[in-house]
Amino acid sequence: MADDKDPERQLKDLAELKDQLESIQRRVENEVQAGIPQGGTLLASPFLKGALAGFVVAKLRSTAILGVCLGICTGVCVAQNYPVPNIEQTVRDYASSLRKGPGK
Repeated sequence: MADDKDPERQLKDLAELKDQLESIQRRVENEVQAGIPQGGTLLASPFLKGALAGFVVAKLRSTAILGVCLGICTGVCVAQNYPVPNIEQTVRDYASSLRKGPGK
């Protein structure tokens, strides 16, 4: 209890918390600049989903570059205009429900 009242210890704790907060802020800013949504990974990025859709279209068609561009544009437009579900979170929830078993 005596350590809780020590102003020097409290100051060190505050400095440590400030450093942690700045580190978190830098990480979030870097993720935002990279286009990664909050609370997600690169797999949750609409850009990557659009590129993947374009790649699939490109494999089905002979014009690969046009398919990738079309997929990226489509993914960006859909992500901006519609509430696109987070596929990564949905898969994680489904996998966790399979591990728990039925009725649990």
